[in-house]
Amino acid sequence: MVLRFHLSRMQTLIAGYRRFRGRRWPELAALYRKLAAGQSPRLLVIACSDSRVDPSTIFDSPPGELFIVRNVANLVPPYEPDAGYHGASAAIEFAVTRLKVETILVLGHAHCGGVAAALDGGAPGAFIGRWLDLLAPARARLSGVEADPHAALEYESIRVSLANLGTFPFIRAAMAARTLTLAGARFGVSDGVLEVMDQESGEFSPID
Repeated sequence: MVLRFHLSRMQTLIAGYRRFRGRRWPELAALYRKLAAGQSPRLLVIACSDSRVDPSTIFDSPPGELFIVRNVANLVPPYEPDAGYHGASAAIEFAVTRLKVETILVLGHAHCGGVAAALDGGAPGAFIGRWLDLLAPARARLSGVEADPHAALEYESIRVSLANLGTFPFIRAAMAARTLTLAGARFGVSDGVLEVMDQESGEFSPID
């Protein structure tokens, strides 16, 4: 039964590939041949792993346009140059120092399960709880706030990640050289509305 279940899921993927190959590939073949020589995206998007929030779909972006890092709750850890394995930090370093992206967008979203777990004080597991500890200071700042705590912490998750990006020396250097800018946005899963963070005030406003 388990094997049959997994095969059915693979068949779903294979069917999707066949649709892509038959419908989209003829349109994109020339672009993919060009991209085979190398990529040069100008934007890094740091988004949540949530299956409902696909940056390429939201921004209607073709292959090669976005360099995307996805993890639980669209979080960026602080700069920690130790012997541990730092997947998010490695991808960010590659995007900034090798690909020379010009913008880093932290993309949060509504109905975030990671944020919900952080509000509950974490989540069981060997890795998730510690990862969500990155939101602990932000959660503490929301104590006594009358607004919806879930939505408030979703906005805070974006601000936390932007602040942590500023702890990376190569990001600070690129920003000082005016070759890199940081941005934040939140996507509404149920209504499709994108809110963008104002760089001065830190507040979010919907895009018309």
